[in-house]
Amino acid sequence: MNIAILGFGREGQSTLKFLKKSSLYKNARISILDKKTDKSYLKKLSNFDLVFRTPGIPYNLPEIQKAVKNGVKFSSATQLFFEQLRGQTQTKRGITRKNIKIIGITGTKGKGTTSTLLYKILKACGKPRSRASSLRGRNVLLAGNIGKSPLELIPKLKKNSIVILELSSFQLQDLKTSPDIAVVLNIFPDHMDSHKNFSEYLNAKASIAKFQKKSDKFFYDATNKYSKLISKKSKGKKIPVQYNDIASRKFLNYPACDVKHLIGMPGEHNLKNAAMAAAIALSLGCPKEKVAKIIKNFKGNEHRLELTRTIRINQLYPHKSASISFYNDSASTNPQTTIAAINAFKEPKIVIMGGKDKELDYEPLAKTIKKSNTKLIILFGENKNKIAKAISGIKNNELRIMEVKNLNSAVNLAYKTAKSLINQFPNFPIIILFSPAAASFDMFKDYADRGKKFKELVKKLK
Repeated sequence: MNIAILGFGREGQSTLKFLKKSSLYKNARISILDKKTDKSYLKKLSNFDLVFRTPGIPYNLPEIQKAVKNGVKFSSATQLFFEQLRGQTQTKRGITRKNIKIIGITGTKGKGTTSTLLYKILKACGKPRSRASSLRGRNVLLAGNIGKSPLELIPKLKKNSIVILELSSFQLQDLKTSPDIAVVLNIFPDHMDSHKNFSEYLNAKASIAKFQKKSDKFFYDATNKYSKLISKKSKGKKIPVQYNDIASRKFLNYPACDVKHLIGMPGEHNLKNAAMAAAIALSLGCPKEKVAKIIKNFKGNEHRLELTRTIRINQLYPHKSASISFYNDSASTNPQTTIAAINAFKEPKIVIMGGKDKELDYEPLAKTIKKSNTKLIILFGENKNKIAKAISGIKNNELRIMEVKNLNSAVNLAYKTAKSLINQFPNFPIIILFSPAAASFDMFKDYADRGKKFKELVKKLK
């Protein structure tokens, strides 16, 4: 058998390691196809029987579709993981699903936060001394788009394991298996530079539900019309979730007026993420007191509305001081997530945006900025002119729009402006929000690289 691994990043390397150890593929000839080593790597696809595609390479590329028509089978690390657990692939080791439960979480944004929060909740409930009898001793694992290939989990699996997978549209696009518990958060246009259109993007997300059985469960955001639409694809039990459910008697039994004090993360969108994690955890038997404690102490993932630094600034009066708080939201790579970030703060704001364009609409972002307490927009990156054009029509005398060459200039300008605003708003902290609303690949390796650079720059400020 001729096998190719298409793309040789972390997931590709994990796939190669797994295949070399697998008795099923011990006689296979394995080739690596990667643009870093061969610019014409896509032209060789039809020479193989089986190709393992990594998520960074779109499934709809003409070369891939041509190979599919020529009879080449395509798979992925995620599909291979499901096959190993569900007995669709026979090995000498005889890995079977046994009592392993798979929870798959997708959505346009929030899936990383929800997956991590759920992992922490279930981990706490699964401790040997936990009062959660149904979860006590359960082995909880996390992988997927979060940064770890699910194949890396296989040596760690036990018969009572719970596996949480964060799944992107690229991981779901050619998946032929659905998890026991499927979770769909918000859905809105994204990655339009890689998908043919929104319909294809939506259909890719729907793979998380298409192959479910009646005994499975499907949790979804009850306020999102596209999540509701995907729910119709599932044969499992459908469970709608709203963010105010986290304060209802059904879940944590807190007064609705106190709901915003239940989480350690800013923003209504994080209330939705917390509500979903709570709903799933409670359905698995986790005690509500434990759920509430973990949610309240969870501060969010790195690069997602992450409080990077607060600088105290002395005012005209020595006994008083004001502050400037910097938030790193580099993971916001589309307008909708930046909208959520802006809405998370009522305080006076300076927002830094811009990056590589994903062919998305910035008009909704402009409308949000108009209604927000934003004093300055600083733009840099490949699509800064596109964003500037979308928001330039805002009739707001207090708002300024400035363009700079790079992130370093943006941070310095934001800090200088924030200090000048201190005396205008002595009773409020000034928020400097780095929420790009665009991808990072024009200037950085990825959003994490961009976020780390932002934090480095902020820490150097005096």
